[in-house]
Amino acid sequence: MPDRSAHTRALTLLALLTLVWGTNWPLFSIAMREFSIWTFRVIVVIIAGAALFAVARLRRERLRVPRHLWAPLLWASFFNIAIWNILTAAAVRYIPSGQAAVLAYTMPLWFALISPLFLRERLGGRILAALAFGAASVALLAVPNLRIYADAPLGIACGLGAGLCWALGTVVQKRTDWAGMGLSLTAWQIALSLPPILVASAIFADWVWIVPSWTSVLTTIYIALIPMCVGTATWFAIVGLLPANVAALSSIVVPIVAMVSGRLVLDEPLGPTQIGALACTVIALALALFKPAPSTRTS
Repeated sequence: MPDRSAHTRALTLLALLTLVWGTNWPLFSIAMREFSIWTFRVIVVIIAGAALFAVARLRRERLRVPRHLWAPLLWASFFNIAIWNILTAAAVRYIPSGQAAVLAYTMPLWFALISPLFLRERLGGRILAALAFGAASVALLAVPNLRIYADAPLGIACGLGAGLCWALGTVVQKRTDWAGMGLSLTAWQIALSLPPILVASAIFADWVWIVPSWTSVLTTIYIALIPMCVGTATWFAIVGLLPANVAALSSIVVPIVAMVSGRLVLDEPLGPTQIGALACTVIALALALFKPAPSTRTS
């Protein structure tokens, strides 16, 4: 486990991440009442990338990427941002956005499977138990909707593929020494994701042009600046502070918060199944993040 100060900082960042990413999903429905999913993705990436580069410049961060980091940077951007955004955009064409989010956030389960191969991290008993509760949370959210999934196998594949690609991106993120790159690391990953997203948009978008309302425009700008900029930078900081499996597992609370905020904002259902999933998530996070203090013996 990290030292106490890093652990406290990670918990603070996790609370921030949960807030900005969890409340983000209901806002998708508002933004995409008028924007297509592909137009929305392109606009968000452009605004977020430009904003992060501007802030990094104001902070006098070095924007130049060392030559030896270009390869891992491209792979991290490809898996973390580009493919994740493309696959989740494709998934919501076939299944409801809330269910697509649940599948995309299977990332910790994929990560647990691949991390021993790439990071040589041993899965202890507490992490295995936490993963079991995390899997139970996903199952509780997914099983009631199996009929929806059965009618849309491509949507399932895209949602699960997004989770797998995010796990691969987290592996690249964790195993690379980024040579002191700060906010510029997030800015470059978002900027480099734009060409693949543009290609996917050219293939799949319907290109129906409309004049959007101010509600859709302001919601899209908010998503670009807060969930995309602040959320992504926060996630990368958490990955740097916590052991890889613990960092991955911490993300499973986001779909729960998404469903709670969906209930508050869009009056979406929130019943015993969702509450049970929330309980499993809390237990999983407690097992992963709170290590019991060692007992002391007195003679």
